[in-house]
Amino acid sequence: MTYVPKDDRYEKMEYRRCGKSGLKLSAISVGMWHNFGELDSLGNCRNILRTAFDNGVTHFDLANNYGPPPGAAEKTFGRIFKEDFKEFRDQLIISTKAGYGMWPGPYGDWGSKKYLVSSLDQSLKRMELDYVDIFYHHRPDPHTPLEETMGALDLIVRQGKALYIGISNYQPKEAAEAIEILKELGTPCLIHQPKYSMFVRWVEDGLLNLLGKRGVGCIPFSPLAQGLLSNKYLKGIPADSRAGRGLPNGAVTEDDITEDKLNKVLQLNELAEQRGQPLAQMALAWILKDERITSVLIGVSKPEQVLDSIKALDNYNFTKEELNRIEEILK
Repeated sequence: MTYVPKDDRYEKMEYRRCGKSGLKLSAISVGMWHNFGELDSLGNCRNILRTAFDNGVTHFDLANNYGPPPGAAEKTFGRIFKEDFKEFRDQLIISTKAGYGMWPGPYGDWGSKKYLVSSLDQSLKRMELDYVDIFYHHRPDPHTPLEETMGALDLIVRQGKALYIGISNYQPKEAAEAIEILKELGTPCLIHQPKYSMFVRWVEDGLLNLLGKRGVGCIPFSPLAQGLLSNKYLKGIPADSRAGRGLPNGAVTEDDITEDKLNKVLQLNELAEQRGQPLAQMALAWILKDERITSVLIGVSKPEQVLDSIKALDNYNFTKEELNRIEEILK
């Protein structure tokens, strides 16, 4: 059956300008780090993306190594895009990344020009796209001069393979240097994608200030701390959770779910209930309250989670007392 998106989809979403660029992103974006691999249901993946677009989510985020196995998420997305979204290409922001190990040998990892150009060529083939909207360097490379890595990103834009470029997992000093090099090259850094949640707050130690000052967007990933900041673990570790199944690739593990953390989650959940929000929505709202945040990436395993996440936009205002209470809990 031919997919026809809902006519009122853009009325359901908030769109935020990305730094000082002309680009706006949906405040909620869908990331495909997990749940879009070879073993995942294609029908469920399709329903997630349809539900997202039907509700105004325009940004879908991938990377070359997302799966499992690496490359599988891009193939899954490419198939669904071809069948459902191709005629809406100009209404979508599609991003991918390179920076982690992807193929054997010395040219399949890190940040050389050889790797980045080759990787994006492979990603475009897997997704059957002519270009991506945003291409990221996924992590800093301590062995390659930053000038080479940023020069490769600049080249990729000039080749027409990406419209914008971004960086991910860069610390403030590294990010500042990368932003300056890109400015000199004439291809400004559009956005930074860091890990950020109530439990992971390193971005507050200079990075957010840097991005705000330099006019670079910010799109945090893992805003729910791999599910810890949700109702999933309020009563222990469910057998069907990623932690319960012992799944690797960045998932929360049993060792992460300490008694101290669970106690904090329970207290945060109480506050969320007082605000009239589920914990996951409050955790997203807490990030979205900052005007330097362009969008937040959600990882979902079913369409209903997309709808629940979007509801965080109904209330991302916090009283001073609520913010103080959150700080007390997180100490």
